Amino acid sequence: MNTSTLKRLLYAAFLTATTACVNAEPLTQVTVAQGKLQGTAQQNLAVFKGVPFAKPPVGELRWKAPQPAEKWQGVLKAQEYAPAPIQAGNPVSGVSEDSLYLNIWTPAQSDNEKLPVLVWIYGGGFSFGSSSDPIFDGVALANKGVIVVSIAYRVGQLGFLAHPELNKESPAGVSGNYGLLDQIAALKWLKNNISHFGGDANNVTIAGESAGGISVSMLAASPLASGLFNKVISQSGGSFGPTRIKNYPGENMSTLERAQAEGFDYVKQFGTTSIAQLRKMSADTFIPKGWSLPGGWPIVDGYVIKGDQYKLYQQGKFNDVPALVGYNSDEGVSFVWDPDVNNFVDGVKTRFGQFAPSLLEAYPVAKNSIPRSARNLVRDAAFGWHTWSWAKLQSQYGKAPAYFYYFDHHPKREKGAKNEDHGAGHGHEIAYMFKNLNKSDPNVTKNDLKMSQTMATYWTNFAKNGNPNDNTLPHWPAFNNEKPSTMYFQQQAKVGPVPDKQALETLDEYFKWRRTPAGEKWANKIH
Repeated sequence: MNTSTLKRLLYAAFLTATTACVNAEPLTQVTVAQGKLQGTAQQNLAVFKGVPFAKPPVGELRWKAPQPAEKWQGVLKAQEYAPAPIQAGNPVSGVSEDSLYLNIWTPAQSDNEKLPVLVWIYGGGFSFGSSSDPIFDGVALANKGVIVVSIAYRVGQLGFLAHPELNKESPAGVSGNYGLLDQIAALKWLKNNISHFGGDANNVTIAGESAGGISVSMLAASPLASGLFNKVISQSGGSFGPTRIKNYPGENMSTLERAQAEGFDYVKQFGTTSIAQLRKMSADTFIPKGWSLPGGWPIVDGYVIKGDQYKLYQQGKFNDVPALVGYNSDEGVSFVWDPDVNNFVDGVKTRFGQFAPSLLEAYPVAKNSIPRSARNLVRDAAFGWHTWSWAKLQSQYGKAPAYFYYFDHHPKREKGAKNEDHGAGHGHEIAYMFKNLNKSDPNVTKNDLKMSQTMATYWTNFAKNGNPNDNTLPHWPAFNNEKPSTMYFQQQAKVGPVPDKQALETLDEYFKWRRTPAGEKWANKIH
């Protein structure tokens, strides 16, 4: 073959490839196990909304584990968000008991691309939440080369009610945790079907914030979720506290025995303890008046959640996959509403008993106001200690790496301005990592957009490879118990020491003691 002929062949191949790229279209129609789906094209992506992954949990299926989705005839239009689960909130998609649907944003142009998959689980204290929240829109992240999925799950009493009659109905002999079973059902559906959207069923990352991050933590230790994901991301989540005596932040988990007793008392308000009668009532009946427990939080049931997660990790009984976990600098500002210092101090004494003096020294308060340090105690008891413990446990007992972060990126406030000492509040990082900051907002700066790009790149790198690093970003070292470090997201990304480490260690001593017979006896006596 002479040089001239070779050049012509190479040029022809180039034109063919170029034409293919120009003519390539998003994969807007796919066939899954249940039937054909028609999505929409959006910014070089195919988007599918309202895809059923389970039967509607209504009628006889209320308070039962989710059942496989049924097949349909023809082409199902998956172009609008499905309603969110029944709750007291007001999601943009509305609410319905028929709510077990998921959404997919895929950049794939064929079904054989094997793209990494990032599955988002919303927060909301297991009482609120919706996959239709605009802040969770997956367009920007998906355009970084990953398939983004958001899933729904039942919340509140319809998602987590435990009751003696429900125990008898269940093949596992337990009740509650239906919301977690919904999440597992969604992951199973994705395992079987994500390849049709160009995804790799063996490269799935589950991610979530607040209750979503706590869910990720629970799935990371649940044998029922084994093999359904390959990496985890938890933002302001984690569930490593002991089972509760009273509903304190960080000690939210209840035993099955306690939860079913509380559930039995809860349903009395409806004039019956018959589950059959309760299933005939409108789902709206169970919308709580405000933030309501019991029945609205996962429990240690011995089935979905086998036991105390801290101990499970110490025993090596967890799904050992790479983890990216962290929390925000001022989580407490979203939860500390009473400005009375005396009430705060009394509360610390009641909750922490003999550890109150050392904790008040580690998190000191002023005479006339509750400063940032006091809010930090709430932050760490509910979030910081859990994610720090998670990184430590993964580093010590796992083979896969953990990456630990601290989000402290927030607007600078002028000296003397109201709340000038505020840091980054609960949930403030979500818009950054999703790249969904409002660019038209005059308060959004170029540095905000740069930070958003940085976080989205770290997150999608991790989803692709189990490692957030590349050669364009500051190196993020894996957490090491011998030399622990943290990635700080402040005005820029930089590595530093564990924040408030001495205070966290003081809190750690309390949690260790709470797990002893003496600590358990004290908690039962006081509460």
